[in-house]
Amino acid sequence: MKKLSFLFVILLAFTMVLAACSGGKEKTSGGASEENSTGGNKNLSLLTGGTGGTYYPLGGQIGKIISDNTDVNITPQTSGASAENMETLRAGDAEIAFSQTDIAAYAIEGKEMFKDKAIDNIQAISSLYPETVQLVTTAKSGIKSIEDLKGKKVSVGAPGSGVYINAMQILEIYGLSDKDIKAQNLSFDESADGIQAGNIDAAFITAGTPTGAVEALSAQNDIVIVPITDEKIKELIAKYPYYAEETVPSGTYNIKEDVKTVAVKAMLVVTKDVEEDLVYEMTKALYENTDKITHAKGKFITVETALEGLGNMELHPGAAKYFDELDEKAGTK
Repeated sequence: MKKLSFLFVILLAFTMVLAACSGGKEKTSGGASEENSTGGNKNLSLLTGGTGGTYYPLGGQIGKIISDNTDVNITPQTSGASAENMETLRAGDAEIAFSQTDIAAYAIEGKEMFKDKAIDNIQAISSLYPETVQLVTTAKSGIKSIEDLKGKKVSVGAPGSGVYINAMQILEIYGLSDKDIKAQNLSFDESADGIQAGNIDAAFITAGTPTGAVEALSAQNDIVIVPITDEKIKELIAKYPYYAEETVPSGTYNIKEDVKTVAVKAMLVVTKDVEEDLVYEMTKALYENTDKITHAKGKFITVETALEGLGNMELHPGAAKYFDELDEKAGTK
């Protein structure tokens, strides 16, 4: 009996230790823990893009600002960018994501790559900066216009990606299609490597300038950003109004002159089930600490432009609360 009593006491003590060690809350369906075991902070995942683009480094800085100024711990993650990010949010495997405004609109409306598969669990936080559609090549390729792409090996991004849609729409305005080029489905880094190795001739890259992969390419090559003519820019915007005229300034990638092209907007999207107070605090932290963003795109992230390009997209109540407060303070509401 004494032995049995002793074993019972040991078993009870072991059970109590296990219970104490597992006292944190279980993971939510979003894939991040509701509360961590040390400070009770919320852990959320921020989907960015590939390491060669703008989303990834900028996402790291935005994540740090939010983590430093709220009770939210943000973990940035690499991804396939806009379209993949929307699907990951649909699946509940992350909570926040970067996206192009046009791709987020397609997701909500069930168009293009989301045809008949609308995503209904996402809302906007804000738009961030212009995402420039860059047709990148080198001087030695001889490509100087969109028409020169005929018969060339051109990276157009992954099928169904934001870059792919941009590429197809621009080709369309010029009376071309993917059948007129030798289309390659490559990431930004793969595109830059392909141009460097001579395996492809040009690449469509939609990202904030300067884009890391293109900067790396420019270190060893004379970069050319192929322009879009004024006439074609007007045609493109008339048919697809989420585009805006944009200029890649001289000096970017060591180019000698400004180059006219188009852009969409980068934005932050969040799932609807993230609490209003959390999204309010995250939005407030970001826009009250933009001076801490050292990335070149930080200068474009302002409260004055935060709602541009969102169209009919619904703001998350937490973000709406923050921007409404700003309007009230400014006397505009």
